[in-house]
Amino acid sequence: MLNIKKYAAIDIGSNAVRLLISSIIEQKGQPVKFKKTSLVRVPIRLGADVFLKGEISEENKERMLDTMTAFRLLMKSHKIIKYKACATSAMREADNGKEVAKLISKKAKIEIDIIDGEEEAAIIAATDLLSYIKEDKTYLYVDVGGGSTEFSVIHHGNTVASKSFRIGTVRLLNDIVKKETWNELEEWIKAKTKGYHAIDLIGSGGNINKIFKISGKAEGKPLTYFYLTTYYNKLQTYSYEERITELELNQDRADVIIPATRIYLSAMKWSGAKDVFVPKIGLSDGIIKSVYYGAVSSINL
Repeated sequence: MLNIKKYAAIDIGSNAVRLLISSIIEQKGQPVKFKKTSLVRVPIRLGADVFLKGEISEENKERMLDTMTAFRLLMKSHKIIKYKACATSAMREADNGKEVAKLISKKAKIEIDIIDGEEEAAIIAATDLLSYIKEDKTYLYVDVGGGSTEFSVIHHGNTVASKSFRIGTVRLLNDIVKKETWNELEEWIKAKTKGYHAIDLIGSGGNINKIFKISGKAEGKPLTYFYLTTYYNKLQTYSYEERITELELNQDRADVIIPATRIYLSAMKWSGAKDVFVPKIGLSDGIIKSVYYGAVSSINL
């Protein structure tokens, strides 16, 4: 007997807003399968408002409302039975973040949970991350966002340390990350990875996914520190316009990809990692699994 139902996850980040629709396939005697059906990404970049001016602009309020209205219609068309919408760094720090959430609840009929960095890291940990991990190895997991980056040290399959830092691509683009924050991150990585032998990095986020795709590497094979450094240096020889026209990057990717690569390279340098593995996982995947297993609250559509 086969049972298929659809869940949705909405990830409201500092750089973009995403709607992931997944089919959950249940079959007697078989492990449950999670199959991605659709992913819609809208580059609203709330962080550009919030990190500079402290609140979401009127223009982006309207864009958010339009996007969430469209997402609700898409969920209805897909016959979604449950969804969860999570907002991270930008809405968390916006003076009017709760006000915008109330507006969307009232007009678009979508309930938004504004979560902190630790909850974000916990939801991401609910993904298929463990299936990429060898139990006899140690990893530094790095999830780069627009407003913050989540770091976890995973040793023999267990998370032994985890922390969220306010270092993200949109913050770096606007030059609002203090040197003290970088120093704090360096000290944390060195302290938490000290004593472990041969650490590998696991990278998640749209930018590292894009770099991995461009590399042409086979799935499951890592990017090396040398490759990432070479690509980082190459990116900086192109102007923003050339990254769009010659490297064929989307306009909302062509600027943030440089600070994102800087974060991954810094993490590799301070942990001593030579390789970075890039499984295609993120907050949206974690939301779907957390909803299915009842680890977080959800809304019936």
